[in-house]
Amino acid sequence: MNVREAFRRQAVSCTGLGSPFMGRLMTLAADRLAPGHPVADKILNWPGRPEANKDSVPLRFAGALHALQIEGDPDLTAAYPPNDVSDDTLWHAAQIAIDRHTDAILRFLDSPPQTNEVRRSAALIAATTWLKPDHPLILSELGASAGLNLMFDRFALATPNGPLGASDPALTLTPDWQGEVPAPHPVSVAERRGCDLSPIDPSDPDHRTRLRAYLWPDQPERRALTDAAIAAHDAPVDRAKAQDWIASRLTHRPGHHHLIYHTIAWQYFPDDAQGKATALIEEAGASATSDTPLSWLSVENDEGRGAGITIRCWPGNRAYTLGRFDFHGRWIDWQPAALPEAPRNGGRAVR
Repeated sequence: MNVREAFRRQAVSCTGLGSPFMGRLMTLAADRLAPGHPVADKILNWPGRPEANKDSVPLRFAGALHALQIEGDPDLTAAYPPNDVSDDTLWHAAQIAIDRHTDAILRFLDSPPQTNEVRRSAALIAATTWLKPDHPLILSELGASAGLNLMFDRFALATPNGPLGASDPALTLTPDWQGEVPAPHPVSVAERRGCDLSPIDPSDPDHRTRLRAYLWPDQPERRALTDAAIAAHDAPVDRAKAQDWIASRLTHRPGHHHLIYHTIAWQYFPDDAQGKATALIEEAGASATSDTPLSWLSVENDEGRGAGITIRCWPGNRAYTLGRFDFHGRWIDWQPAALPEAPRNGGRAVR
């Protein structure tokens, strides 16, 4: 796929995920980026795969501009939401920013997007409520980014039958709920930790800007939820490869339920990393007992509507599909059912 087509496909995706502003910006970039400038040349001559499930070049570019707007670039601020300007005015502001901040944009383009979407915690709250753990949880998140979703037990989830999750929440998630609602069940977390190849530290101002830069400018509710999660954050995220890190986390601890999970992250791991991590988790599961249970929760793109929510539980290696979930947490279709065999914990990428 060429770069311009990657921008056009990203425009469709953003619009479908409720961001018409991003749809416009991605379309403008596809149509109007012109060679002859260092930023445009780097984008248009991208040496890898520019599409969303590979290098995600369009979102790198959009994130770079949004970061500059957050930091106070006057032309972008005047052209970005909540202001409503013409396409010509918006692209003119982008061109000025490209000229004014060339080096900063080039540096931003060097790193892949990290979208620590807090609303994905809705699936985690629902799943752990359904799981009804008898022991305190040990949380291990793969591809944790800033670790905001390691705090899901401190959030609440609104449902038609009333809230699930924390009784005094740092924030409340409000997806459109379809299906039955699991009965409330208290969840206790004894330990929480995550890993990421490039973890973001929410206490670092530059890292916070990068985190917010990937929240789309016409979706202020995502910014508000992220800021609330940052205020509640105290979970460590280690810089490590998932398959190496999880190996260090699999020693059973009596009287604790180990929950391993990932949300729209597994598909970004190389095939060999997926295979090694799977083998390690299955080996640990085979030795789990009623006093040391292990569960593996996956919220990933599986080519269906939104993401599939699946879980494997040991002892017994029981597998369940729990439902489907919007990539940005706007809706959840809760339909738990046992599976005849263990699920494939992967899928294709989406942002």
